Amino acid sequence: MEKYDLIVIGAGPSGYAAAMRSVDFKKKTLLIERKEIGGAGVTNGALSSKTWWEIARQIRQMNNSLEHYHIERPKLNFQEIRQMVMESVSGKRQLLHEHMDHLSETNGQYLSYRVGDAQLLDKNKVEIQNGVGNVVVYGDYIILATGSRPRKLPEIPIDDKTILTSDSIESMDDFPKSMVIIGAGVIGCEYATIFSGFGLTKVHLIDKGDHILPFEDSDVVHVIESNMEKNGVLVHRNSQLKRIEIINGEVEYELVYDDGRTETFHVEKALVAVGRVPNYEKLWKSDLPIELTPRGIKDMETQTSVSNIYAVGDITCDIALVNVGELEGRYAVERMFGKPKRRLVYENISTIMFLHPEVA
Repeated sequence: MEKYDLIVIGAGPSGYAAAMRSVDFKKKTLLIERKEIGGAGVTNGALSSKTWWEIARQIRQMNNSLEHYHIERPKLNFQEIRQMVMESVSGKRQLLHEHMDHLSETNGQYLSYRVGDAQLLDKNKVEIQNGVGNVVVYGDYIILATGSRPRKLPEIPIDDKTILTSDSIESMDDFPKSMVIIGAGVIGCEYATIFSGFGLTKVHLIDKGDHILPFEDSDVVHVIESNMEKNGVLVHRNSQLKRIEIINGEVEYELVYDDGRTETFHVEKALVAVGRVPNYEKLWKSDLPIELTPRGIKDMETQTSVSNIYAVGDITCDIALVNVGELEGRYAVERMFGKPKRRLVYENISTIMFLHPEVA
């Protein structure tokens, strides 16, 4: 049986950062990923959506200039823009692979990478399934960094064609003429900014309260809302989704407002952006006593209730940000093999929302 000082399950931002920090300590490290290296920090997440945002920002600025000079707007091709995004994503993945290849050449005894589904058999043994066969490996320490996925609600018939999530939004063939976004948090507002920025989609945004982004300062929210509405976004304030259906390939949704009114709308597409849930199903055998909360794995400064198993990134109940996940990944390794220079705290965390304008 192969033995490692550290096994990291998940090669997203937090898992990758943990593996790199372990190499710093010259520890024999195995990094396991079931899909694509980079996780949601690269694909259908931070890099991908921000690339869409940057292109939309450039298009919005160009269109505003063209209108000033009474010049007709050029036609936009969704497929071509998506290809630009995919090139950015693949470029980042290539850099990560090149980095690991370089480390393997110079520090080959310290870093190994495998693709497959991993499951903890006990607190030290990990089974890897790669579609061809199974292998069991041993780790003195384990880091769980399997990230999160879009939250789905049972009353919403998500088919990833007409009603989409952030994982499937790029699978569309063209810009829809209209789209409703369910959820006025960060993800929903960023996509509202993106699609309204291209100027080809009438965006509807459902908001349970009297303003979007309820956790932000009201003066900041006022600027964001004002710019959205100037760009044609219809914000449904003080409303809740009563019903949503796919009818003849399009979306019909009904809202109920705080004053009791109901109203029905028709759009081409819907995007569900109501948060994310951690990926820990089938990650360990049921008799392993890893404590959970409704939001994710319970940890004390990255250490779980099983002393040699740590959890970092979106799988925990802490703040779900790329920079926080990377910080947690490095911190967990420093706890195992060294001594952190300072405690891990969640106050004064740097955050940014890619809106119009950006909010940090």
